[in-house]
Amino acid sequence: MKKLGLIFVALLFICATTDKITDCTYKGKKLYGRVRVVDAHTVPDFRVRIVKDGEDLRVKVRPDEHAYPADRCGEWKFVESGADFTVQFVEYSEDFTIKFVDY
Repeated sequence: MKKLGLIFVALLFICATTDKITDCTYKGKKLYGRVRVVDAHTVPDFRVRIVKDGEDLRVKVRPDEHAYPADRCGEWKFVESGADFTVQFVEYSEDFTIKFVDY
């Protein structure tokens, strides 16, 4: 019975410490705005995996020529400098998953 209690406490601790996307932020950073994609040689703010279903965040890409800023949840404008945050696209060990959408 004692082992079962310890297992329950351990699972509760793991679930409580898992980061989730809340209020369009993750680890204290907003998930919209100017985004720079980095490679494996640079430490990104977020490691992101692209999925077709079951995403954590839907992302709409704003074109460079769009006059308005990407200022709503999930709106990303890819830039080379002046980024609000950086991402690295990965196949595993992601921080969260995204799905690119048109709407």
